[in-house]
Amino acid sequence: MTMNTAALDVSRETLERLELLHALLKKWNPAINLVSRSSLDQAWDRHIMDSAQIFSLGADHGHWVDLGSGGGFPGLVVACMAAGQDLPIRVTMIEADQRKATFLRLAVDQLSINANVIAQRIEKASPQNAQTVSARALAPLPLLLSYAARHISPDGSATCLFLKGANWRQEVELARKDWQFELQVHQSTTDPEGAILAVRSMSHV
Repeated sequence: MTMNTAALDVSRETLERLELLHALLKKWNPAINLVSRSSLDQAWDRHIMDSAQIFSLGADHGHWVDLGSGGGFPGLVVACMAAGQDLPIRVTMIEADQRKATFLRLAVDQLSINANVIAQRIEKASPQNAQTVSARALAPLPLLLSYAARHISPDGSATCLFLKGANWRQEVELARKDWQFELQVHQSTTDPEGAILAVRSMSHV
């Protein structure tokens, strides 16, 4: 499959990192099942491009925490883009699956990016004091908010970025029963029915 690299407005260095990530994913996926087999052939658009679109919505500095990183989406992609722009962003990926965490550490080393991996359950990991929290294909929004609340900066300045599919409106409605939060909705560039939910100032009702 031809990769749609032209749609990414990034430096050559960043593109090379993302292409290496794509190669690592294809190499290791048969052994670890990092992404579904059915999506592997479209991994550039389905996983890398999908992850890249959230980068500009997060803080351009500080601690970025990616919850349930799996095969590194969006955490590894965010770290690649931050490295390419020489931004002071440190990415922490929390992934409980030990085999996936091992892959993430290998990828961090080979990609030469400013990132680390915590191989624990999200609710057990020590609070991370993050400026930005992200999650993709992890859990319904009410549960995501409880996960994120543990790891965001307590000063109220943090942004949570959640990639969601067609049911995002129902998830927001359900979440508002137990949480108060500010919400900005951004149209997904890779899924016509999907959205990126940018959540700030959350508090449990």
